[in-house]
Amino acid sequence: MTAYAPLQNDTFLRACMRQATPYTPLWLMRQAGRYLPEYCATRAKAGSFMGLATNTDYATEVTLQPLDRYPLDAAILFSDILTVPDAMGLGLSFALGEGPRFATAVRDEAAVDKLEVPDMDKLRYVFDAVTSIRKALNGRVPLIGFSGSPWTLACYMVEGKGSDDYRLVKTMLYSRPDLMHRILAINADAVATYLNAQIDAGAQAVMIFDSWGGVLADGAFQDFSLEYTKRVLSQLKRTGADGQIVPRLVFTKGGGLWLKEMAPLDCEVLGLDWTVNLGAARALVGGTENGPGKALQGNIDPNVLFAPPAQIATEVARVLDSFGTPYQGSGTGPTQIFNLGHGISQYTPPENVAALVEAVHKHSKAQRA
Repeated sequence: MTAYAPLQNDTFLRACMRQATPYTPLWLMRQAGRYLPEYCATRAKAGSFMGLATNTDYATEVTLQPLDRYPLDAAILFSDILTVPDAMGLGLSFALGEGPRFATAVRDEAAVDKLEVPDMDKLRYVFDAVTSIRKALNGRVPLIGFSGSPWTLACYMVEGKGSDDYRLVKTMLYSRPDLMHRILAINADAVATYLNAQIDAGAQAVMIFDSWGGVLADGAFQDFSLEYTKRVLSQLKRTGADGQIVPRLVFTKGGGLWLKEMAPLDCEVLGLDWTVNLGAARALVGGTENGPGKALQGNIDPNVLFAPPAQIATEVARVLDSFGTPYQGSGTGPTQIFNLGHGISQYTPPENVAALVEAVHKHSKAQRA
């Protein structure tokens, strides 16, 4: 087992395990990003997004930047969800202001036949970054590793880039479901292998981002997204490099409709976007009546961060209050991890993030007083 510095702040991990905490822990999706001037400076040095993500020192530096600025309760690995299909040989690139695109899209049987779980050595830069960040954190807060979900990766692989209408990937799904299932099975096994390697490298929790699950029709979501998220979860290691339990988080943007079907998932935490009422979600999945109880993560609208600090504090209180009284017993019960309902916008004023963090800590402590 690897010896790491003891954890000084385990609030996030305790909340993941549905244990009482002195306040509601928080971290932000995309917390290391373009809204921070120091991130932009490091990215300029690196020359490109992939130059940043593939360089251990730069990836470590930008992961720690938001923690140096705000008292957040977790760090998240700086990487991209598309590293796995890139390692499959699809040729990932990021044009400035354009988002990711693949040189080779997967649109026919011949392209699907070439897909396989990639050699994890091609992703060594990710695992090196995990170990480097974990050491640099020196026990300050836990480190979250992550991957895109099998369905979300498939969307990018078939479309070749982001999409507004998902026409190409849904054409395949409806006309050749056999091909879509083959892609998803390979993706699921690749994601599981990838997350397990992050756990071995030092990740203390792992998150699956099903960013595009919510674009599916009812029925299709269950067959083409949820089923393969289950396949990933069934293969994940339960303990990390230091012998501690590694909580698993699943976030489906637009997935509020299917919370009841996600309740039995073999994970500890369900992430929610801003369309879901936390109290209603808690009633459905926060206890143990409908399968193992889930901690809930979320779910303030990221655009709240463009309002003045007083309004931010009001919205924070509303979100925390909507969850209800935090669990304060000695066993396990309903818990929340505060987060945004999706990634932070690059246009967010950094001082407004400080107002958000302060409001969450202050109001959630008052709730427990």
